[in-house]
Amino acid sequence: MTVRFSRDGGGWRAAWHGRVTRAAAMAGIAVMAATGATTTATAAPKDGPNGPSPSTASARSSSGSSTSSAVAATDVVVGIADAASATTQADDRPVPPASASAASIPSAASAAEAASAPTPGASAAARASKGTSAITLETALAAYEQRRWRQAERQFGELAARGEALGDYNLAMMHLRREAARPDLALAQQLLKRAASRGLVRAELSLGQFYEEGVLGRKDLVQAHTWYLKAAEHGSVDAQVAVGTAFYLGRGAPPDMAQAARWYREAANGGDVGAQYLIASMYETGLGVGKDLRLASYWYAAAASNGDVAAKAKVKALAETMSSEAAAI
Repeated sequence: MTVRFSRDGGGWRAAWHGRVTRAAAMAGIAVMAATGATTTATAAPKDGPNGPSPSTASARSSSGSSTSSAVAATDVVVGIADAASATTQADDRPVPPASASAASIPSAASAAEAASAPTPGASAAARASKGTSAITLETALAAYEQRRWRQAERQFGELAARGEALGDYNLAMMHLRREAARPDLALAQQLLKRAASRGLVRAELSLGQFYEEGVLGRKDLVQAHTWYLKAAEHGSVDAQVAVGTAFYLGRGAPPDMAQAARWYREAANGGDVGAQYLIASMYETGLGVGKDLRLASYWYAAAASNGDVAAKAKVKALAETMSSEAAAI
């Protein structure tokens, strides 16, 4: 997700606009293809008490995920993740096996199966063999991309029953997008929680959005912050922006500018252009961090290198300020 921050009026508008863009994205949740991500923002080197370190973080995609050609939204937050990386935490730990209780949500796969009529004349054994051994994430995605909703729903349900977190997640997305045969938002919530328990960081992020937007009718900012924090700690840049914003505004968490700066800095290190601009402004004003024009200039430059026009102007202005201060000494 690329979050845009208003320049006039300071950080309140900046942080609040981040909320608005996430709200717009939640209204148009998209199931996306597992390939085709494009990298547009380069992660900046981490800073420290002695200045920026020479090491750099890896680049991230502009939306934080891989997008399908069918997705027209410019600020998509959730969707199908790359199967090779989405089911591990940020430190590459393997996903813990699902417990027996977590592995069974009644009606998840069964509702999908009920929506798919069996092939006339086929034996039960043949149908079972065809319906299980041949189903993969790729076949389910292909069915979805071809808008064969019932087949995609059945296959995602089968993958979920096998213990695959992306099966849970994508079936939840179909319910949220009203593409399931019998859309069920409460079931979508259960599926997302099970996907999260199976190690899918994207599901943790989606649960934060789920509670923040009050999908079931009542917003719960405290729960939203809890899930965002889990995802942020597991490396989600979008969640890191959300956590920083929660601490900045005191929405779902106590106001804490030091914590806001911490999480904006993490997101900035991950390549989020808006976070790069915002942490720069915090260094410039000393909000939540010690005032440091050199680090402010550094982060403005990082944002400028990733296409932020206003940041480019700030780099020039700060250079003039620091030059004047040096001359006065």
